[in-house]
Amino acid sequence: MKKFGLSKEERIKLKKLFALVYANGTIVYSRNHNLKAIYYQENCIKPKVKVAFAVYKKLGNAVWRNRVKRLLREAYRQNKQGLISEAINKKKFVLIVFSPNNFNQKKNKKIFLKNILPDFIELMNQIKSKI
Repeated sequence: MKKFGLSKEERIKLKKLFALVYANGTIVYSRNHNLKAIYYQENCIKPKVKVAFAVYKKLGNAVWRNRVKRLLREAYRQNKQGLISEAINKKKFVLIVFSPNNFNQKKNKKIFLKNILPDFIELMNQIKSKI
Protein backbone atom coordinates (compact mmCIF):
# COMPACT_ATOMS: atom_id res chain seq x y z
CA MET A 1 0.00 0.00 0.00
CA LYS A 2 1.40 3.36 -1.03
CA LYS A 3 1.75 6.01 1.64
CA PHE A 4 -0.19 8.65 -0.30
CA GLY A 5 -2.09 6.49 -2.79
CA LEU A 6 -5.69 5.31 -2.73
CA SER A 7 -5.77 1.75 -4.03
CA LYS A 8 -8.78 -0.45 -4.79
CA GLU A 9 -8.17 -2.38 -1.55
CA GLU A 10 -8.76 0.85 0.40
CA ARG A 11 -12.17 1.55 -1.18
CA ILE A 12 -15.58 0.16 -0.32
CA LYS A 13 -16.81 -1.58 -3.46
CA LEU A 14 -19.28 -4.25 -2.31
CA LYS A 15 -22.97 -3.53 -1.92
CA LYS A 16 -23.11 -5.54 1.32
CA LEU A 17 -20.37 -3.36 2.88
CA PHE A 18 -22.32 -0.21 1.93
CA ALA A 19 -25.45 -1.76 3.45
CA LEU A 20 -23.52 -2.59 6.64
CA VAL A 21 -22.29 0.99 6.99
CA TYR A 22 -25.68 2.58 6.33
CA ALA A 23 -27.58 0.13 8.57
CA ASN A 24 -25.22 0.00 11.57
CA GLY A 25 -22.98 3.03 11.16
CA THR A 26 -22.56 6.10 13.31
CA ILE A 27 -23.07 9.52 11.70
CA VAL A 28 -20.58 12.30 12.43
CA TYR A 29 -20.94 15.90 11.18
CA SER A 30 -18.34 18.61 10.83
CA ARG A 31 -18.77 21.65 13.09
CA ASN A 32 -20.68 23.75 10.55
CA HIS A 33 -22.45 20.69 9.03
CA ASN A 34 -20.81 21.04 5.61
CA LEU A 35 -19.60 17.44 5.55
CA LYS A 36 -20.76 14.22 7.14
CA ALA A 37 -19.27 10.80 7.57
CA ILE A 38 -20.93 7.51 8.38
CA TYR A 39 -18.54 5.00 9.89
CA TYR A 40 -18.76 1.43 11.11
CA GLN A 41 -16.10 -0.32 13.15
CA GLU A 42 -15.57 -3.81 14.48
CA ASN A 43 -12.74 -5.70 16.12
CA CYS A 44 -10.66 -7.67 13.68
CA ILE A 45 -7.53 -9.79 13.50
CA LYS A 46 -6.44 -8.02 10.31
CA PRO A 47 -7.15 -4.29 10.83
CA LYS A 48 -7.97 -2.17 7.80
CA VAL A 49 -9.65 1.08 6.81
CA LYS A 50 -11.92 1.24 3.76
CA VAL A 51 -13.55 4.42 2.48
CA ALA A 52 -16.14 5.56 -0.05
CA PHE A 53 -17.31 8.96 -1.21
CA ALA A 54 -20.99 9.53 -1.97
CA VAL A 55 -22.65 12.63 -3.42
CA TYR A 56 -26.43 12.77 -3.87
CA LYS A 57 -27.85 13.64 -7.29
CA LYS A 58 -29.89 16.51 -5.88
CA LEU A 59 -26.76 18.42 -4.87
CA GLY A 60 -25.71 19.32 -8.41
CA ASN A 61 -25.03 18.18 -11.93
CA ALA A 62 -22.64 15.33 -12.77
CA VAL A 63 -19.63 17.59 -13.36
CA TRP A 64 -20.03 19.28 -9.98
CA ARG A 65 -20.65 15.99 -8.13
CA ASN A 66 -17.58 14.37 -9.68
CA ARG A 67 -15.44 17.36 -8.69
CA VAL A 68 -16.65 17.09 -5.09
CA LYS A 69 -15.80 13.37 -5.06
CA ARG A 70 -12.34 14.06 -6.46
CA LEU A 71 -11.73 16.72 -3.80
CA LEU A 72 -12.92 14.42 -1.01
CA ARG A 73 -10.66 11.62 -2.28
CA GLU A 74 -7.70 14.01 -2.40
CA ALA A 75 -8.38 15.26 1.13
CA TYR A 76 -8.54 11.67 2.41
CA ARG A 77 -5.43 10.64 0.50
CA GLN A 78 -3.41 13.46 2.06
CA ASN A 79 -4.65 12.86 5.64
CA LYS A 80 -5.18 9.11 5.94
CA GLN A 81 -2.01 8.09 7.82
CA GLY A 82 -3.21 9.03 11.30
CA LEU A 83 -6.52 7.19 10.89
CA ILE A 84 -4.89 4.04 9.51
CA SER A 85 -2.29 3.91 12.29
CA GLU A 86 -5.01 4.38 14.92
CA ALA A 87 -7.05 1.51 13.43
CA ILE A 88 -3.99 -0.75 13.36
CA ASN A 89 -3.05 0.08 16.96
CA LYS A 90 -6.56 -0.69 18.22
CA LYS A 91 -7.05 -3.67 15.83
CA LYS A 92 -10.22 -2.30 14.22
CA PHE A 93 -11.77 -2.84 10.80
CA VAL A 94 -13.24 0.55 9.87
CA LEU A 95 -15.61 1.39 7.01
CA ILE A 96 -16.27 5.09 6.28
CA VAL A 97 -18.55 6.84 3.77
CA PHE A 98 -17.88 10.58 3.35
CA SER A 99 -20.45 12.87 1.76
CA PRO A 100 -21.25 16.58 1.58
CA ASN A 101 -24.11 17.76 3.74
CA ASN A 102 -24.57 21.51 3.16
CA PHE A 103 -22.46 21.87 0.02
CA ASN A 104 -24.52 22.07 -3.14
CA GLN A 105 -24.11 23.55 -6.58
CA LYS A 106 -26.53 26.43 -5.98
CA LYS A 107 -24.60 27.73 -2.94
CA ASN A 108 -21.11 26.80 -4.14
CA LYS A 109 -20.74 27.17 -7.92
CA LYS A 110 -16.99 26.69 -7.70
CA ILE A 111 -15.57 24.48 -5.00
CA PHE A 112 -11.91 24.02 -4.11
CA LEU A 113 -9.87 21.83 -1.80
CA LYS A 114 -9.38 24.75 0.60
CA ASN A 115 -13.17 24.84 1.09
CA ILE A 116 -13.37 21.15 2.01
CA LEU A 117 -10.09 20.47 3.84
CA PRO A 118 -10.78 22.07 7.28
CA ASP A 119 -14.12 20.28 7.66
CA PHE A 120 -12.62 17.05 6.39
CA ILE A 121 -9.73 17.14 8.86
CA GLU A 122 -12.20 17.82 11.67
CA LEU A 123 -14.24 14.76 10.65
CA MET A 124 -11.11 12.58 10.50
CA ASN A 125 -10.12 13.68 14.02
CA GLN A 126 -13.61 12.91 15.37
CA ILE A 127 -13.51 9.43 13.85
CA LYS A 128 -9.98 8.81 15.17
CA SER A 129 -11.04 9.74 18.69
CA LYS A 130 -14.08 7.41 18.59
CA ILE A 131 -12.29 4.34 17.21
